[in-house]
Amino acid sequence: MTMPFSDSFNSSKESLLKVFKEVVRNHHERLLEIGAGSGQHAIYLAPFFPHLEWTATEQIEMLPALNRSIQESRIPNLRPPHKLQVGMDEFANFTYDMIYTANTFHVMHWKECKTLMKMVSGRLQENGKVLIYGPFNYEGKFTSPSNEELDQSLRAKDPLSGIRSFEDVNKAMAKQGFELTKDYEMSESSHLLVYSRLKFVSTKKNSSKIPKPAVRGN
Repeated sequence: MTMPFSDSFNSSKESLLKVFKEVVRNHHERLLEIGAGSGQHAIYLAPFFPHLEWTATEQIEMLPALNRSIQESRIPNLRPPHKLQVGMDEFANFTYDMIYTANTFHVMHWKECKTLMKMVSGRLQENGKVLIYGPFNYEGKFTSPSNEELDQSLRAKDPLSGIRSFEDVNKAMAKQGFELTKDYEMSESSHLLVYSRLKFVSTKKNSSKIPKPAVRGN
């Protein structure tokens, strides 16, 4: 099967692969992808990391097409996709070493973005990685004219969507116990934010609640 990658993905896939090769380690066993779309990221990247069990997720209306693409790819470490509607569904009952999402934050409402960041905090191993790919604004400014046009188009259809502020995302991730490892500038329009899960400390013996992140000294 030859996957019909989009032009924008074709222009960025080698840069994405380079970052993944820097971030993925041999001890990483499970990756969860949020909002996998047609599956092109999973189908391109997963074969380079055969030790990594890759599970894609999508909303129910897009799940049949995603499942078909994954089945036809016959990639051994690509698992059957799961249904996931942020704010309605929970993650599969696993802990993961990595969580990846591409081009979702500017489509989702900010409330959904915050919900997703809270969800991933409870499903990652200590030192687990979160990779968030897409367009972001920095210091209130667009990084390219095309991003400004995209933002206007998104907000015309849904005023609660739109390109997110890097500072807002970074602050929300820190609140959930993550530390920014690196901000990769993939192009003038897109960045890849890589976060690490900080150490868990429980405030109650044998607590079943998600532990709070440790406080880091200066």
